[in-house]
Amino acid sequence: MAKTEKRAGKRDTAQEKSNLPAGSQAGSATLGFETKLWQAADKLRNNMDAAEYKHVVLGLIFLKYISDAFEEKRAALVADKKSGADPEDPDEYRADNIFWVPKEARWPHLQGKAKQPTIGKLVDDAMVAIERDNSTLKGVLPKDFARPALDKQRLGELIDLIGTIGLGDKANRSRDVLGRVYEYFLSSFASAEGKKGGQFYTPQCVVRVLVTMLAPYKGRVYDPCCGSGAGCSCKARSLSRLTAAVSATSASTARSPIQPPGAWPR
Repeated sequence: MAKTEKRAGKRDTAQEKSNLPAGSQAGSATLGFETKLWQAADKLRNNMDAAEYKHVVLGLIFLKYISDAFEEKRAALVADKKSGADPEDPDEYRADNIFWVPKEARWPHLQGKAKQPTIGKLVDDAMVAIERDNSTLKGVLPKDFARPALDKQRLGELIDLIGTIGLGDKANRSRDVLGRVYEYFLSSFASAEGKKGGQFYTPQCVVRVLVTMLAPYKGRVYDPCCGSGAGCSCKARSLSRLTAAVSATSASTARSPIQPPGAWPR
């Protein structure tokens, strides 16, 4: 009896893994929570098409990111008010390349109203306000959360779910949590969309091969077909690893610094 239950448990586990989107079963979950986040978000999708739902999820993830960065900077400015800092001055944030987030668009405000039936319009208004106060985002953010086809109860649950992860504070920016969550969700949506999903997403393994072949260690990188930015992110990580390796080698030996690929003698 025990052996039968054990075998059944293994089958259930295997079935659960097979239902995960491509790329989530191995190697991709570098932060530890991407798979659970995707499964929870995908449940909220219900019958909505993945190609449509991804704009809802990714739009909220970006909103959470800029709100986190804003709140961290705001806390620092509040603590420094005696020195003349003004937490309500947009220029204080722009000086540090942080988007100014109006009160009605801040994540704590939206999450506090996530259970209200008007949450869709509140999110749309938040996106409009952010674009209004940040010219570089003009016309970029999704603003169709109030449409009737989007279940407002599920939208509120999705906001609560995304609210459980830190994205834009300094510690998470250094780990590029936004980039990795965004990239993981893109790959998962591409898998859920089927054939057409691959038109807008290049698998990470292909990106790594291309970056390795290009060896972008000097000059400027021009990517006219940039989509999610995964290629540029991979180039940046590759360069960071090379710089760290060069620094470590230079510090531990008296030899000449390592030359990047492409600069080696032929």
